[in-house]
Amino acid sequence: MTLSPTARWTTGWLLAAAWALSFPLFSALAPHRLWGWCAAAGYLGAAAATAVGRRRAALAAALLGAVAVPLLWLVLTGQGQSEVTVIERSGRLLLDSGRLYVDRPAHVEEYTPYLPGMALLGVPRALLGGDGSGDGWVVRLLGDARIWCAAALFGCLWAARRLLGGGPGGGRGDGPGGGPGRLLPVLVASPVVALPLTVSGVDLPLAGLCCLALAAAASGRPVLTGAALAGACALKWTALPAVAVAVALLAVLRGGRPAVRCALVAAGGTALLVLPAALLQPAELWRQVFAFPTGRAPVPTPASSPLPGRLLTELGPWGWYLAMGLLLSGGLAVALSLLARPPRTVVAAADRLALGLTLAFLLAPAGRFGYLALPVLLAVWARSVTVPGVSRVVTGSFRLRPSDGGRPTARNERPGGHFA
Repeated sequence: MTLSPTARWTTGWLLAAAWALSFPLFSALAPHRLWGWCAAAGYLGAAAATAVGRRRAALAAALLGAVAVPLLWLVLTGQGQSEVTVIERSGRLLLDSGRLYVDRPAHVEEYTPYLPGMALLGVPRALLGGDGSGDGWVVRLLGDARIWCAAALFGCLWAARRLLGGGPGGGRGDGPGGGPGRLLPVLVASPVVALPLTVSGVDLPLAGLCCLALAAAASGRPVLTGAALAGACALKWTALPAVAVAVALLAVLRGGRPAVRCALVAAGGTALLVLPAALLQPAELWRQVFAFPTGRAPVPTPASSPLPGRLLTELGPWGWYLAMGLLLSGGLAVALSLLARPPRTVVAAADRLALGLTLAFLLAPAGRFGYLALPVLLAVWARSVTVPGVSRVVTGSFRLRPSDGGRPTARNERPGGHFA
C-alpha cells in the first residue's frame, strides 16, 4: 500500500518528534535535553498541521520548535556544548597573541581539535569583549560562535544555489510547499541540522563550504571551487575528501587544466591559512588537531560513540592499527572509484563525498554518531537544488541533461564533447 504525501510527511514529523524525545530521556547534556523538549513540541505541531493540510504552518512550527526557540534560549543564557567555548577561546588567543592552541593542555577542555580557520568564527566574541557571564543580550547574540557558524552555512548554501541557477528549482513535489527547493528549509528544521546548529554549530561551516565547492565545480568555476575547498580544509582535516571529489567533477566537466587550477588554489589557500599556525605551534597543532581526534594524545577524546573504528581500538594497540588500515583502505576505494567512474552531476558528486565521509566516520578510531549528519546534509542538499527527473549540471551557459543522452543543449559545444 502506497502512503499519500500527507501521510508520509506526517509520519516523518512524528519520527522526528520521537527522535527528539530520546534526548531528554537518555542524554546527560543539558543543552541536548532542552533541545529535545523544544524540538519534540515543534515536530508534533508540524505533524498536526500537516495532517490538516497546513504544510507551510507545519514547516514554521518545526523551525520554531527545533531551531529558533532553543537556539535563542541557549545563546542568551550562555549554554552550549564545549565546542562553542573552544572556538571562542581560539578567537581570543588569535587576537591576543597570534597563537591558536593552549600549550601542553592537561584537560580535555583545553584541547582545540580544529585547524586555524575555525578560530575566525570565535573572533566576534573576542572583539565584543564578552566573557559569557553578565553580558548584555546583544553581546551574547552577536558574539556567540553558533550564530557565525550558522551564518557561514546559510551564506554558502545561498551562494551555491545562485551558482546552480537560483529559484526554487521548479516542478511540483510532495514536500511542504511543493518544489524541491523547499527541501532546504525542511533540512534545516530536521534533527540533522537543527540539533548541531542549536547546541554547537561546529560542523556547519564545513558542510556549507563543501556544498559551495561542489556547486562551483559543477558551474565550471575552478578558482572559486579551490577557494571554497581551501576554506573547508582550513577548518578541519576531514574536508580533504571534498578536494578529490570536486577536482574529479571539474575534470570530467571542464577538462584537466581547470581541475589542476582548482587543486593548486585549494593547496595554496590551505597553506596560506594553516602554515602560520603550523610554524608557530607545530607540536600543538599535531597533538591537538591530529593526535587527539584519533585517540593518540595523552588525554582521551570524548568522541567515543560505539562505531566500528572505535570498537576496534578497544581491542588493544593492534585494533587501532587495524582501524587505521580499514580507514585508509576505504579512502583508497573511494579515490579509485573517482578515477574509474567520476561523478558528472551535483547529486552524484555529493553522494560520492557523502559515501567517503560516512566510511571515514565509521572507521575512524574515534567518532560520534553526530558526525554522520554531514553526509546526510550533503545528499539532501544536492537534491534540493535539482529538479526531479532532470538532475542537471549547470556549466556556464549550457546544461547537461540525462534525458538528452548526456549531450549539451547550448550552442557552445565543441567537437568531441568538450566545452568552452
